[in-house]
Amino acid sequence: MLKTTDKTITATEFKAKCLRLLEQVSAEGMVITKRGRPIARIMPATGKSNADVIGSLKGRIVVNGDLFSTGVKWRAQP
Repeated sequence: MLKTTDKTITATEFKAKCLRLLEQVSAEGMVITKRGRPIARIMPATGKSNADVIGSLKGRIVVNGDLFSTGVKWRAQP
């Protein structure tokens, strides 16, 4: 939900100053509002790689049954 400490800006003002605001967005980000209601949150992109995610669930997932089957037997006509 929208916190009072978040920086907010109206959609009209964001549209007019978009490029400058994107260069200056802080780590907390900013909330864009339209008619007083939050519609979007802008956050800076992080430079993290996916290397820490790949393989992170190894040994934690158990597959029950055949992963590549629906479990329904059917006869295909030649």
